[in-house]
Amino acid sequence: MGEQITNQEQVYPLAPASKMPRSDEESNTLQSNELRRKKRIKLAIYIAAFAVFQTIVIVVFSLTVMKVKTPKVRLGTIELKNVTTITGTQASSPSFDISFTTQVRVKNTNFGPYKYDSSNATFLYQGVAVGEIFIPKGKAGMLSTKKVSITVSVNSNALNSTTSLGNELGAGTLTLNSQAKLCGKVELMFVMKKKKSAQMNCTISIKLNAENAVDLKCK
Repeated sequence: MGEQITNQEQVYPLAPASKMPRSDEESNTLQSNELRRKKRIKLAIYIAAFAVFQTIVIVVFSLTVMKVKTPKVRLGTIELKNVTTITGTQASSPSFDISFTTQVRVKNTNFGPYKYDSSNATFLYQGVAVGEIFIPKGKAGMLSTKKVSITVSVNSNALNSTTSLGNELGAGTLTLNSQAKLCGKVELMFVMKKKKSAQMNCTISIKLNAENAVDLKCK
């Protein structure tokens, strides 16, 4: 009987132990998949953030660097050299003959040079031209102001009616206007060129009874 029991034990062995290595492999696979999923999420976040950053950079670049602004042309400080005025008498008509020095200033606020053609600046009294100067062609560099020194001579020879002039000279103030237009191109990034015209409109008030002081306003 003892031998039979032994044989039966040999014929019917105990069930094998559970396969733990397979469970470890499955766990490792799940962890690996989870890590890859998290990496993909992080990568997608990085790509989205980079795309947003690039969009912001492009918008800012377009609104600042690539935006072409119209240059401004103005007169600088006026220094009187010769002032001769006649308020008017029975023997002579009111008149003026004035010369002064100033600067034509071309201000360029673009991220590229502004090249302009030659032009003229006209000085007027009540809409009548009383003087003119030549502005040579030139270039205002990036974010800079081009200054051209000039000497201006104006007189009343072209005026037909001098009644209002006599009144103005008698009041001690002579008001002139200056106008000019510069045509040129703004060059950006060495490839993009945009046509821009700069216009000048200045009012010059000469205080004849206050040591010939000058009040200059430009717009």
